[in-house]
Amino acid sequence: MKQSYNLNRLLCDKVKNIVMARLTTRGQVTIPKKSRESLKLRTGDKIEIVVTSDSSAVLRPVSKKVDDVFCKLHKPGRKAVSIDAMNAAIKEKN
Repeated sequence: MKQSYNLNRLLCDKVKNIVMARLTTRGQVTIPKKSRESLKLRTGDKIEIVVTSDSSAVLRPVSKKVDDVFCKLHKPGRKAVSIDAMNAAIKEKN
């Protein structure tokens, strides 16, 4: 309980929500839906876990680098997408 209090105190002005998760015997954690939605995480997204010197952990999404997506958008024979269509898709994701 004391660690949770310290984490809350450390991040008090930044805390959006706090949820509980359980570690499985295989070392897996399911990120609750509320947190996945808040972080805009989707299946296959990468996350990083930052462990601090006081044994607290911060989980955050990893942004994709250009090298990760290079050439994945180009498909021979596919029609070009308009800027308006791209903007609409971006707006839908946010």
